[in-house]
This record gives sequence, structure tokens and C-alpha cells, in this order.
Amino acid sequence: MDRMRKIKRQLSLTLRGGNSGDKTISETISSQDTGAHSDSEIVHEDVKMGSDGESDQASATSSDEVHSPVRVRLRNNPGRKISSEDINKRLSLPADIRLPDGYLEKFSLNSPLFDKPLSRRLRRVSLSEIGFGKLETYVKLDKLGEGTYATVYKGRSKLTDNLVALKEIRLEHEEGAPCTAIREVSLLKDLKHANIVTLHDIIHTQKSLTLVFEYLDKDLKQYLDDCGNCIHMHNVKLFLFQLLRGLNYCHRRKVLHRDLKPQNLLINDRGELKLADFGLARAKSIPTKTYSNEVVTLWYRPPDILMGSTDYSTQIDMWGVGCIFYEMSTGRPLFPGSTVEEELHFIFKLLGTPTEETWPGITSNEEFISYNYPRYRPDCLHNHTPRLDNDGVELLSKLLQFEGKKRIAAEEAMRHPYFHCLGERVLTLPDTTSIFALQEIQLEKEPGMRTNSLSESELLQRCLRFRHTLGTYLSSSFHSRRTQTT
Repeated sequence: MDRMRKIKRQLSLTLRGGNSGDKTISETISSQDTGAHSDSEIVHEDVKMGSDGESDQASATSSDEVHSPVRVRLRNNPGRKISSEDINKRLSLPADIRLPDGYLEKFSLNSPLFDKPLSRRLRRVSLSEIGFGKLETYVKLDKLGEGTYATVYKGRSKLTDNLVALKEIRLEHEEGAPCTAIREVSLLKDLKHANIVTLHDIIHTQKSLTLVFEYLDKDLKQYLDDCGNCIHMHNVKLFLFQLLRGLNYCHRRKVLHRDLKPQNLLINDRGELKLADFGLARAKSIPTKTYSNEVVTLWYRPPDILMGSTDYSTQIDMWGVGCIFYEMSTGRPLFPGSTVEEELHFIFKLLGTPTEETWPGITSNEEFISYNYPRYRPDCLHNHTPRLDNDGVELLSKLLQFEGKKRIAAEEAMRHPYFHCLGERVLTLPDTTSIFALQEIQLEKEPGMRTNSLSESELLQRCLRFRHTLGTYLSSSFHSRRTQTT
């Protein structure tokens, strides 16, 4: 616990940009006792964070004195002025950024920002001047939800005028930033993918740490509710493929999400699905058997983890993918247990009680022996998933395997025949490109979709139709009365 407090305090100093701001989180961890590798202690084995919340790998510097290898220079053209596009390119800003009034006038053709390689300190100062890292840059609109440590708000960025999600994490005076926040920041800074939520900004004050994410309309659970728990099967396929695509990107980088569930999968109105909430995620870059088994929401937790296993890898996420696949296809959760014992009971009742033949070593597991489950025979998945075709049921079966090593990997699952109708091009897209960039990929309209609010265009169309109907009615009524009078 003392070691965790030191790490949290270091994050506070790092994000505050104090005297020791250039000492990274990872350096703090490695400088302490390296013999303990418990799950609550290891934050990230690879990535180092600078005082601006960015990894050293991303900024290509480990101190303010080391210059970035990125060398963007302007030609010595005396007639040329520095444009907002130049600033955006130099600071790696989004194209729709709104630079503050007078910001461009500060720079001349011999400005240090363009005349020499950009150091981390200069980049941090420049971003701060634009408005990054400041609470006043964002306007809170609505509260979206509240948890034990954080409250999420819908907001708007004054820099881009786009909607954002503001995750406000309360900081305790003694404890500092929660380890979940440290993990989320350190991992998301290096995960850039079309199917992973984007972390735009980090704001640190004495009372809170606010993470600024891109805003998406709803999560998969809300989408299911709005559809009356009956998603179009083509959309089920698109959502599942995007989930696998985002996971494959994480798993290639040895990042385990460890908390897959419909509430942590966000969907926008275009149909893009993105992995969110990396608070329980961790990097598996150093082989160890000390991972926690207190991970993954109960309904989506694999049986080996339920049995107490702490030796797992990327396959821990694939069981949850199977549960979510089933839930999208049927509209109901697959294994809704309220306790570990009941959860395992539901699993064995459908897939059969494991034996030495189906799960080697299970009969010597103390947890399994203590529960003394009845001998169930495996049931046919076809009987429980009438909307899935044969390819879909086969893929579901490969995801729902007792042993982690037998579960299909995300990359292999993306190439399963179930997705052949999407074409080959979806497999070769760049990481940051949405599958909806392909013309042949389209989200089908959900016949039972309920909408809580109308867009401006829909509202305008309804007003025009009402106006037309009212005008027709009044005209007809006036004509009828005039005829009667005559």
C-alpha cells in the first residue's frame, strides 16, 4: 500500500508539472522494490509518462533537453506567414482546432517553434497556451453517470466546438489518483485505433483529475434497450467485428482489457463501436503469474478465472466477447449469475460439467471439488440462438471454451467465415480508419429503435409537416363554412 501511495503521489506531481515532473511513473516503479509484482502494484511495464501526461515513446523524449526527432521546418520564404495549419501540424493537433485570437500573431518566421526541433517543455507550454489541460476550455452540459470514484459528464470543447465526455475523478488528500486512473491514462495515451475511445486531454487540479474523451451517443446496453433487445443481425455482425478489431489491436500490444461488457462498449450514430473504460486493463509485457482474478464483471468472467486462476493472457477477453455476441443475438445475458457458484452453475448447465477429458486438471481443482456440481451434459447452442446461422454458432462455440488456450484469438476470429460477407477489404484497413469508410459497409436501420430525442433536421421536418397539415385543415374549414353561409 505504501508503494502504491508513492506511485499515486508521483502521478499527481507529474500531471501538476512540479519539480519532479520529468521523472516518469515507470521510473518510480522500477526504482522501488522490483521483487513484488502484485496486480494492484504494476501499472505499466513499458510506457513512461512525462509531465504532460504523454508517454516518452509518443513524444520521443525522456527529458526537456532532448529534442524530438520530428523536424518540421518552414522554407525561408520571407513572404509566407505562419498559418493555423502549420501550427496544427507542428503540435499534432486536430484539423478542426480553434486557435485563440492573437495566437498566430505571436509567431514570426524565425519563431523558435518552427526554427528548431520541438522539446517537450515547449510543446507543453504551447498546448497550455492554446487551452489544453484547463477546465475552462470545456463546458459541462449534462451528467451521464456517477460511480464510486468518478462522475461522467457530457460536455463541449471550446477548442473544437465538438461534444466530449468528461470523466471527473475525485482525488483523496492522502491517496491521490486511483490506480485505475493511472492505468487508463498510461494505456490510452498509446492506443490509437478507430475502435478504441480517444483520450483528448487531461486536466489536473488539487481536487480532481478530469479525463476528456471523445463523445459517443450511447453504450451497447443502451442500444439493446432502445432496440427492444432485438438488434438487426447484420448490425450484430458489424458490432462484433469492430469489437474483435479493437481487441486485436490491444492484444497485439499485449494489453488486456479485463472488463468487457456491453456498458463498456460505446456506439455513435454512425454505428462505430469503441472499447472504453480501461481502468482494469493492464499491459502483459513481462511474463508473470501474479495477475488478479478479481477482474471482469461476473456475468462475463471466464470459468478459469472464476476457479481462481491468475495465470492468463489475452484469452481472458475472448470469453467476454462470446457472452456479448450471445447477448446481442438473443437480447438477454448468457450467464446472469449473482454469485461465483451460481455463475459456474449456469455455465456448466449449458456447456456441460467439465471432466478430465474436456478440461484436464479440473477434478483436482479445490474450488470445483467444493461446489460439487451435478453432472450436466452439454446442450446444443443452436437451441439457444435461433437467429444465428451455422457459422455464427460455430464462432460462438470457439469463443466459449473452458480453457483459455483453446479459445479463438481475436485476429483469427476476424477471419472466420461468419464475416466473409463483409469482404476482404475490412481486414486491410489502417488502424485509425473506420470500417464505415468502405462504401459496402452500412449499418442497417433498426425497425424497433426508440429515440429519446430528435435531431434538428427531424424536428424541422415535423414542424413543416404540421404547418402544412394545419394550413390544409384551416383552408378546408374556411371553405366549408363559406359554402354553408352561401
